[in-house]
Amino acid sequence: MTAFLKPHSEHIYALLRIVAGFMLMCHGIQKVFGLFGGSQAPPAITWSAGPIELVGGALVMVGFQAGWAAFLCSGMMAVAYFFAHQSKGLLPIANHGELAALYSFVFLFIAVRGSGEWSVDAARS
Repeated sequence: MTAFLKPHSEHIYALLRIVAGFMLMCHGIQKVFGLFGGSQAPPAITWSAGPIELVGGALVMVGFQAGWAAFLCSGMMAVAYFFAHQSKGLLPIANHGELAALYSFVFLFIAVRGSGEWSVDAARS
């Protein structure tokens, strides 16, 4: 299977970056504007996590300085995991923090890998 997918790895990575950025941006829209079926979060979260999710997710999605934006998003999701979920149980599946943990590691991978193809950064260079 690896040999079959290897020629497509750059495209698959670009899709991962675009989809992960879009999904995080939607979480930011939920927090800041209360759209997409969400209600507005408490003010402390709305004005700290909301803009990072909204702007950071958008930057990752379009691939503009995606490494730096993803690094910030990864750290924010790690903080979210430890503040909101860790005290409820040891494992993410038990404390309902699997999404925050997964986001943290996906954005850490994007931070290491950078914008890649199909991005504003690739178009500019």
